[in-house]
Amino acid sequence: MEVAIKVFNLQTEGAFRSFGIECEVLRNIVHRNLVKVITCCSNVEFKALVLDFMSNGSLENWLHSENCSLDILQRMNIVIDVATALEHLHTGHPTPLIHCDLKPSNILLDDDMVAHVGDFGIAKLLGEGDVTKQTMTLATIGYMAPEFGSTGIVSIKCDAYSYGIVLIETFTKKKPTDEIFTDEMTMRDWVKRSLSKEIIDIADVDMLRTEDGYFVVEANCIASIMKLALVCSTESPEERKDMKDVVVELKKIKQRFLNSLEHV
Repeated sequence: MEVAIKVFNLQTEGAFRSFGIECEVLRNIVHRNLVKVITCCSNVEFKALVLDFMSNGSLENWLHSENCSLDILQRMNIVIDVATALEHLHTGHPTPLIHCDLKPSNILLDDDMVAHVGDFGIAKLLGEGDVTKQTMTLATIGYMAPEFGSTGIVSIKCDAYSYGIVLIETFTKKKPTDEIFTDEMTMRDWVKRSLSKEIIDIADVDMLRTEDGYFVVEANCIASIMKLALVCSTESPEERKDMKDVVVELKKIKQRFLNSLEHV
């Protein structure tokens, strides 16, 4: 059996805590779209998790390696898988769990290109009745919700924000830290502008080509996904969609896309 071993650098601040959180989370929460922990190894000097091996690597690799390419349907299936995983974390058991660090490098793909969310090192379990939690640990720049970065307050809406950014990156191949994005033009501004002009200006060129016979259908589908991404990543946490609603919306977009393909 092939496995992946995640060894924790115990010299790093917070490593012991991260190991404890990942053990607790992944032992108690099982879902087809979460990376499965097979077992863990732990003593004073060494801590590691033994995980299911994901043969197709991370979404990060597929988006940003020259020899990798994903078609529109593969991307759609991946983002639905990720949304389903987050929905389960937020609502699938009595204690909601906030991932806190969703990004393409933490989305892993198995033999069948099914996506699995991993790396729960800074995840937060909400107490009974709680909707927010305070943390001193910051997540990855670009994917972190504004209120997380400025106040350290996290909620399930922080995951919705990160998910919106991942949605944009998955279909545009642009990272939120790309040099074209500044205070004057953020990633969200860039997407908003393209929705009122031409979606092809921002879509990944490997996925959307004007000479493609399905161009209009694909462009409409990507535009719908970008509109959803903007709602997920809005500045105000209250205005962001819950992941349950995101899953429903994405499945509708996918069905519309497949129906339209049949009539082209």
